[in-house]
Amino acid sequence: MSDYKCFFCNKVISAENIKRRVRCIYCGSKIIFKSRSTATKVKAR
Repeated sequence: MSDYKCFFCNKVISAENIKRRVRCIYCGSKIIFKSRSTATKVKAR
């Protein structure tokens, strides 16, 4: 399972906590994202 991060307080939230409630358990924010393990490069055309 992967971990998620809160957009506002930048704390790591486990996937188990996301299943129960879609809010940050630390600050209550609804904006949570999944951090990528590697950088993605995009080429402009």
